[in-house]
Amino acid sequence: MNSLFFYGTLRHVPLLAIVLGRSAKDLNCRDAILPNHTVFWAKDQAFPMIMEGGQGAKGVLVCNLTDTDIARLNFYEGGFDYELKPVKVRVDDQTAQTEVYFPEPGLWQPGAIWDIQDWVAHWGDMTLFAAKEVMGYYGQYSAQELAQLFPMIRARATAKVNARNRNHAFSPSTFKDNDVQVHNVSRPYLDYFAIDEFDLSFRRYDGGQSEMVRRAVFMATDAVIVLPYDPIRDRVLLIEQFRPGPYARGDRLPWQLEPIAGRVDAGERAEDTAHREAKEEAGLTLKALHEVAHCYASPGCSTEYYNIYIGLSDLPDTIEGVAGLASEAEDIQSYLFDFDELMKLVDTMQTVNAPLVLAALWLARHRDRLRGDT
Repeated sequence: MNSLFFYGTLRHVPLLAIVLGRSAKDLNCRDAILPNHTVFWAKDQAFPMIMEGGQGAKGVLVCNLTDTDIARLNFYEGGFDYELKPVKVRVDDQTAQTEVYFPEPGLWQPGAIWDIQDWVAHWGDMTLFAAKEVMGYYGQYSAQELAQLFPMIRARATAKVNARNRNHAFSPSTFKDNDVQVHNVSRPYLDYFAIDEFDLSFRRYDGGQSEMVRRAVFMATDAVIVLPYDPIRDRVLLIEQFRPGPYARGDRLPWQLEPIAGRVDAGERAEDTAHREAKEEAGLTLKALHEVAHCYASPGCSTEYYNIYIGLSDLPDTIEGVAGLASEAEDIQSYLFDFDELMKLVDTMQTVNAPLVLAALWLARHRDRLRGDT
């Protein structure tokens, strides 16, 4: 049997239980301290790092770990540039020989002193969802392969947290998720995105249960869409870029006009995403955001969830240009349209992007108020 000392996120026993694949009550955990070490937030990251020096790093010593436990932990930690090193910790006024995962030297810079309760409050739920997906790949992918997938895993986990914390939908039936029985879930495709196949049955309106059906679901993330509007000049900014969806459908016009849009990254608020994407895709600074809608894009087959805003902006003639992140192969051209030009595009069905149509119609309804506020 083996023992390990955990000073960071794996001190959170619910997370440790997911990684080990067994119940938290079966774990042999004791509070311990690693002398002459301090735990910091890794600067600009959502996890801690440990460094020599200081009054001692608090953590837990977990004993009676099996070789399978260690293999699962190595899989989880291996993709994040950690490796085991021998240490001596203090536990129950005694010294115990054990091992601890240390990050690769120089990989991150230290930030503030790390606090586990602060981490749990801000990142705990997302990390638990992410860990469940990560450990579902144990035995299928290497830790290094998993590291390449991790940004999207965390974004999908963030979407799950958002789904639990914010849902204002009106359901006359009052049916809920516990009225669905899942018989099996498989994932036939995984790359930047993922596709899950659910074998499930669901409650019927006649009080019975449906037959088992198979439903394929595109496992996307939450997204932000923001239409920049200048109430002084009464104009909007739209961007144009190549879109693979229309191209795959056979559309001869796969370069399409749309609002600014982007994925909500792990732990990011939708409002922060809106400001970030405006900078990245059009070089814009948004002055204020007005909520248009929070809605599913295609609930019959996709988890993608839209947070749509009108973003009040300063839109001079010189704002048009080409932008986008080279790291994401973005090539984005921005254009200015007067409000009347925008509504003509909507009326003549030349806006084929659904969030753009929705945002434009919301703007038409609230335009006088927005102009009156300036």
